[in-house]
Amino acid sequence: MEVNNSSVFDKMAISRHQNLFFCQDKAVGLQAIVAIHDTTLGPAIGGVRMLPYESLSDAVDDALRLSEAITHKASLAGLNLGGGSAIIIGNHRTDKTEVLMRRFGKFVEGLNGNFIASTDVGTTQHDLEYMLSETSYVAGLPASLNGGGDTTLFAARGVFYGIKAAIKELYGDDGLAGRKIAVQGVGSVGEQLVSMLRAENARVYVSDMTEERKMKIAAKYKAEPITYSTSFELDADVYAPCALGGTVNPETVPRMRCRIIAGSANNQLKEAAETNRLLKERDILYTPDFLINSGALISCYSELEGYGNERTEALIKNIYGATRHVIQKSVKDNITTYEAAKQLAEKRIFDIKKIK
Repeated sequence: MEVNNSSVFDKMAISRHQNLFFCQDKAVGLQAIVAIHDTTLGPAIGGVRMLPYESLSDAVDDALRLSEAITHKASLAGLNLGGGSAIIIGNHRTDKTEVLMRRFGKFVEGLNGNFIASTDVGTTQHDLEYMLSETSYVAGLPASLNGGGDTTLFAARGVFYGIKAAIKELYGDDGLAGRKIAVQGVGSVGEQLVSMLRAENARVYVSDMTEERKMKIAAKYKAEPITYSTSFELDADVYAPCALGGTVNPETVPRMRCRIIAGSANNQLKEAAETNRLLKERDILYTPDFLINSGALISCYSELEGYGNERTEALIKNIYGATRHVIQKSVKDNITTYEAAKQLAEKRIFDIKKIK
């Protein structure tokens, strides 16, 4: 794998990243990257993603993109945390071992608390336990280790509040009874969201890449199964992407018939500038993913601060007000909700810098 040094520094300069760390240990087969975007608000936190990237450049790009999103996510949620991200290059199904994760833990320990690791694609709470043997800079631990436990409930809760806030801004009433909501992807977070929506008597349509999973969730919650690949075309109040990113793009937006986009998937927009323009043109209200999918991050923050579930729930409920604020700012300033959310996130960082 090769990477162009000058292009890496150029990319870091554009996104204003502070640090990019690399670790290689051939004895245990570790190739890892940690990106730290901004630590103005506090130490950087981020998930550890383990995937077999085609190139080092792809891995670096992912680390830079994810860490910048965490900065904005933490800022909008009012947390005293910065944005970071970690990448382990490899197949998590075949390459992951106890010694690999413990060696990665030593890498994190060497960053002296500037980065706190949590889970992401390809890593689990069990992996965090291995890392905990070598470093205390981890969050998202199981309840048996005094952690916050399963973060999927909190992640879904944040999206639920984001949906209600968008409904309120669009219709003047945040009641969900009878509202048509298409949930694309019903994994652990998607299922929790379906449960919450059905509890308020929303009409829920579900899809998943796995047909068996889709039918199981549809039957369990009395939801209606629809085709995964075209779920964004449903004539619905809300399209909630909760699986892969990039489903909102210049090809799909012209085919959308929803009024609101609000889901848990990261990086929902592909070709963001053009996609945002099309969404605004078609009068589709987009609630930025880094605004409403911060529930898991809030849970980790509560764990680090020693808060209980009551405080965690209060912090997650703030997503409702934050979402309404972003939507109102976008209307007032005649900008997209994506631009409004980024401006508010960056303003908080700018203001806090004054007292640092």
